[in-house]
Amino acid sequence: MQSQLLINIKQLVNTGSGIRPLYGKEMADLPCLENAWLLIEGEEIAGFGKMDSLKKDLPNLPGVKTDCNGKLVLPCWCDSHTHIVFAGSRESEFVDKIRGLSYAEINARGGGILNTVQKINEISSDELFRISWKRLEEVARLGTGAIEIKSGYGLSLEGELKMLRVIRQLKEKSSLHIKSTFLGAHAYPLIYRENHAAYIKEIVDEMLPVIAKEKLADYIDVFCEKGFFNPEESEIILRAGLRYGLQPKMHVNQLNTTGGVETGIKLNAISMDHLEIMPDEDISKIKNSGWKGICTLLPAAAFFLRMEFPPARKLLDSGFAIALASDYNPGSAPSGNMNIVIALACIQMKLLPEEAINAATINGAFAMGLGNSLGTISRGKLANLIITSEVPSMEYLPYSFGSNLIDKIIIRGKFIA
Repeated sequence: MQSQLLINIKQLVNTGSGIRPLYGKEMADLPCLENAWLLIEGEEIAGFGKMDSLKKDLPNLPGVKTDCNGKLVLPCWCDSHTHIVFAGSRESEFVDKIRGLSYAEINARGGGILNTVQKINEISSDELFRISWKRLEEVARLGTGAIEIKSGYGLSLEGELKMLRVIRQLKEKSSLHIKSTFLGAHAYPLIYRENHAAYIKEIVDEMLPVIAKEKLADYIDVFCEKGFFNPEESEIILRAGLRYGLQPKMHVNQLNTTGGVETGIKLNAISMDHLEIMPDEDISKIKNSGWKGICTLLPAAAFFLRMEFPPARKLLDSGFAIALASDYNPGSAPSGNMNIVIALACIQMKLLPEEAINAATINGAFAMGLGNSLGTISRGKLANLIITSEVPSMEYLPYSFGSNLIDKIIIRGKFIA
């Protein structure tokens, strides 16, 4: 088993135990170690400590050493909400938004999600894998070490299976941890716009049995929103997924409040994602329910759509666990750069840098069921690590939001960048 040692680390960031998600005020606590070393054995973190105790702690030093003088080392980002398996791009809709059309208006005239659905139906599986692999490599170089990828641009048995099988190929080839989510309930296909029950039946009776048989998904998700899937329809689909062992996630309260929060609570969703629109009554419902899932916030989508940002401070003050994710997709967040996401969270949602880093590491890991192996600098966890360039402080990372501050990336104990 190969051993390697990182030495002279200016600051080792997030050395917490990482045994559970962080809630509320806990998220401001980000344990760090100054002037540190870190030992990697094989794929795992084997130990760490202060440089002045190195010879005592490790009398037999490994031959492979990396000097991190002036640099920070922290866990890779855990991006728990993406749609990176897509075809084409939607820059024409980007211009439509500049001209004043809303997200809902673009979708109503056959754009938005349905635009990408058409492109998915036209592309070959091989080409879809090729372009998705390119995006995956890009986000890995930007510090993402674990990622959740959703389907939802097929909206038919053939299209959804194409996407989920490509995600499975990515899992098999990549060293990143990848979680797969079935999002057949992303929108209604044009042929079912006036017959919702028929499409729900197709999801439940045709898609889910094949997905379960081929073990193509870890989770099931629904876009619970006005003009898409209402709470009752969402519950039918999510309960069907549960029968096949798929834990529910939810897109909820992005554009409107429709009652989806209650559905997430009732079905004990692992996460409720977006939450841009969070009236006090919805916050109270979550707080009073005892729900202990993750509130996944997607500031890049709010930024790109020029929407109000999620009320992160209010959610933290209510004692909730927050994760940050990119929402990488062609229509509302065409970037998987988690460094920008963290900066937006600090600048626009007033998260402290400590809170934002916890949200993008340990809580993001738990939003994917990976908290026991990723998200903190802990002995026995995988060595998925970011080594920054020389920076004055940890706070400098979101402050200097336009600069590439990553020097090297380690995934499962191996350098990839």
